[in-house]
Amino acid sequence: MTLEPSAVEALKSLILGFAFAGLLASAFELFTRKRAGFELLQSGGVGAVASVPVVVFSAPFLILRNTVRGRQLEGRPFFFVMAASMIASLWSLISGRVVLDLLMMIGAA
Repeated sequence: MTLEPSAVEALKSLILGFAFAGLLASAFELFTRKRAGFELLQSGGVGAVASVPVVVFSAPFLILRNTVRGRQLEGRPFFFVMAASMIASLWSLISGRVVLDLLMMIGAA
């Protein structure tokens, strides 16, 4: 059984999206010593505007981290975890495609 080329591209985008999201969130935490999260957008001012790209591209990681933690600590229902995982996967697919396209544009891939 072989995969269609479009399925391989989608899989690469999905994996790259999750990997880039985790890398970006971890790098943010390393350099700022603050935990990456959606609350960065609530600070207001220049800090909130500067954190938009970080939050947008690290969102799949943040969604899954918060979902797993919520499941463990609050006992969130399985349907909620499944829906959040699907949203994170779709977001990862899109952001991975953007990253791949940017790499293609600069000729690095």
